[in-house]
Amino acid sequence: MRISRTDRSLLAEWWFTVDRVLLAAILVLAGSGLVLSLAASPAVALKKALPAFHFVERHIVLSAIGAVIMLAVSMMQPRMIRRLALVVFVAALALMAAVLIGGEEINGARRWLRFAGFSLQPSELAKPAFVVLAAWAFSEAQKQTDMPARAIAVALCLAFAALLLMQPDVGQTMLVCVIWTTLFVLSGQPLIWAAVFALIGSIGLAGAYFTLDYVRLRVDRFLGPGADETSQTARALQSFVEGGFLGRGPGEGTIKTSLPDAHTDFIFAVVAEEYGALACLALAALFATIVLRAYFRTFTQPDPFVRLAVAGLALLFGLQAAINMAVNVGLLPAKGMTLPFISAGGSSLVSVFLAMGMMLALTRRRPDALRLRRPHFPRTTEDRLGNMGPAAE
Repeated sequence: MRISRTDRSLLAEWWFTVDRVLLAAILVLAGSGLVLSLAASPAVALKKALPAFHFVERHIVLSAIGAVIMLAVSMMQPRMIRRLALVVFVAALALMAAVLIGGEEINGARRWLRFAGFSLQPSELAKPAFVVLAAWAFSEAQKQTDMPARAIAVALCLAFAALLLMQPDVGQTMLVCVIWTTLFVLSGQPLIWAAVFALIGSIGLAGAYFTLDYVRLRVDRFLGPGADETSQTARALQSFVEGGFLGRGPGEGTIKTSLPDAHTDFIFAVVAEEYGALACLALAALFATIVLRAYFRTFTQPDPFVRLAVAGLALLFGLQAAINMAVNVGLLPAKGMTLPFISAGGSSLVSVFLAMGMMLALTRRRPDALRLRRPHFPRTTEDRLGNMGPAAE
């Protein structure tokens, strides 16, 4: 099918305004996730007494659903993205409250709702919506001084962080607070308050270490000499040694059989062993391409909301990927954070597609908006003389 520039349909308008470089990078990364799920998922499925390709098939189905969501959302205008974010965030917060009441408890944490054989982690869906709403609040604080936009932004962060800590989920709480603080700084708010927030965050992390056993265990295991030899992080790091530059070959890895989370949190290590460090670098380059391309697009956006929202969504995507990869190479203690598009997962995978749909929608070219930014330059001598008025005579 060929799309003409004279076509005024929604699809044609989308095709000629969407950032195709960004779209291509996202689709390549999502496709890579489907291929790489074949490396790690079968071994984990067999250990759980499931069909060998259970997680692969689920990844394919959820990726198809997520791609439809991404393309549908990417066709929306910025005002519709704000409304969608509000609906998703309110619904996700309600579901997070329901999780605390009747959610499934796994390893001492309540983060999932299970119904009809499916599990849902509402906090994952809330993240991209939270970023968009926080960006809107900070942009309104720049434009309307009489509006309590800063108070709204603070309320959004406190409500989301409080529900995350009740689960408890310290890693996700830290992630959303870092993104919120970054948006605070990018919106031109006083830097002294950013320092205050950083101090509060440090105190919070110290409190989590002394009050939550699993946080203290992970940190002690990470920092303690020799105490990390049997942990997933140590095994993941060993996979980079075993794989070398080119890897042992697809399906030839052995580390995945001893990693309970080989298909989710530690799939990057499986990629390292079977496909090598060069494949890992290629994945990191894809993540960097998406993040940098999104930031590049913010330079042409006149709307402060769009600039902040795109920056926040790119930071959410890039920071989550960086944390996951850092855990796999032993630079950070285990966080329980998936690698976007690559890790198997339901809610997290759909959430990433939703975030990318919002990013694609907000980075689309808008000729009317760009025209407002361009100064008018007279094209002819007569135009210039006309602009000078009677005084020129």
